[in-house]
Amino acid sequence: MASGFDLFVVFAEMRTGSNLLEDYLNQITGITCHGEAFNPNFIGYPNRDDILGITQRHREDNPDRLLRAIRSQTDGLDGFRYFHDHDPRVLAPILSDPRCAKIILTRNPLDSYISLKIARATDQWKLTNVKNRKEAQAHFDLHEFERHLGKTQSFQLEIMRALQVTGQSAFYIGYDDLHDTEILSGLARWLGADADPDGFQANLKPQNPQPLSDKVANFGQMDAALRTLDRFDLTRTPNFEPRRGPVVPSYVACSRYPLLYLPIRSGPEDKIKTWMSTLDGEGSDLLGDFNQKSLRGWLQDNPGHQRFTVLRHPLARAHSTFCDKILNTGRGSYAKIRQQLIRFHGLDLPDEPNDPAYDTRAHKTAFAGFLTFLRSNLNGQTSIRADAHWASQVACLQGMSEFCLPDFVLRETELPTALPQMANRLGAPALPAPHDESDPNADRLAQIHDRHLDKLCRDAYPRDYMMFGFSDYDPAV
Repeated sequence: MASGFDLFVVFAEMRTGSNLLEDYLNQITGITCHGEAFNPNFIGYPNRDDILGITQRHREDNPDRLLRAIRSQTDGLDGFRYFHDHDPRVLAPILSDPRCAKIILTRNPLDSYISLKIARATDQWKLTNVKNRKEAQAHFDLHEFERHLGKTQSFQLEIMRALQVTGQSAFYIGYDDLHDTEILSGLARWLGADADPDGFQANLKPQNPQPLSDKVANFGQMDAALRTLDRFDLTRTPNFEPRRGPVVPSYVACSRYPLLYLPIRSGPEDKIKTWMSTLDGEGSDLLGDFNQKSLRGWLQDNPGHQRFTVLRHPLARAHSTFCDKILNTGRGSYAKIRQQLIRFHGLDLPDEPNDPAYDTRAHKTAFAGFLTFLRSNLNGQTSIRADAHWASQVACLQGMSEFCLPDFVLRETELPTALPQMANRLGAPALPAPHDESDPNADRLAQIHDRHLDKLCRDAYPRDYMMFGFSDYDPAV
């Protein structure tokens, strides 16, 4: 093959047609696509053991090993699909490499969101025989869609900026182009291969070809909710849509006083919300579920408003995250992360958190392993996402700055004096902070705390300690 490329990557997201595009690519002589090669939950495809002899264990230890194997194929051009939540360690190398061909697949984000909801409801991700098609309707959730849109836009902007900085170009292809065989033939030529437009056969079938009004159970509510978004941005090429703040739906405001709380996950959220509810008085409900438009309205309608967030000591916060999200065998993505921590990061966790064999010594060892993982994770050295519950608090504040910064950054230890003072500034009674009841996570941390854990936490969160002036953890404070 005569091309200027050593490998290729398809940048896409779930439900954008990437399976169909891969199927077409694999029909081109000399082109091989190895699926989701860097998906943290599997390698290439579910239930597959390896790619080119590289196992998932090998990839976790050194992702560059798999990248080199794909690049080194001499009988054609090999590549893979890459989504925003795949192993972040390989993103910078492939973006900066002009010998890596970039194919960027996009789809209307609303269509991909609805398709994703239906696929999750039916557990049908591919369709080769229309007779086997499963039907379901999606329920539109505005805040869920905004999160979906924000992740998509953020990833596309990151790719676009990297290409601009390095002076590269990419082959852009839309979901609706996947049935245009002349465009597919052009893609083949761009990769240095030849393909007859009449030679492409669509082995996969569209799963939900009907209009949105038939696919969405609450279509009327969706139509009304989307009026809060900028429709012009939604109709533009997704790669150029503006970035949106990801944490706005978690913000909480008093209904009687102009006070807005910007939570940092795994902080004292419940304590703060209890205090705000008491400040409002009986019969009042806190305001929440904001999006950017509704929050701008609240800010404009409440001149003199005050915004605040609360920092927690990094060790206490990491321990709460470990106990609430990892040790307890919850559902969803944290259960998958828990399994990855056991398989690939050496954490010895019990099947049940109350297992008598899991004593104080075992808890200390497991938590130390989690802190070691956090250091690698926050340095981009693992395939697991940097979750909001353990992201550095500096990073959380930087994320807030995309929309608005808090007026006050309080420390959890300051709440007994800071909260009454804040109430006074609002012209409200000096309501004290809620009475501290026994915190099982804090009690457990006091039992295992030592200087070694302090050091591991400092290694994981150096910016938090430096920027916020945290000292070593004191269980008595």
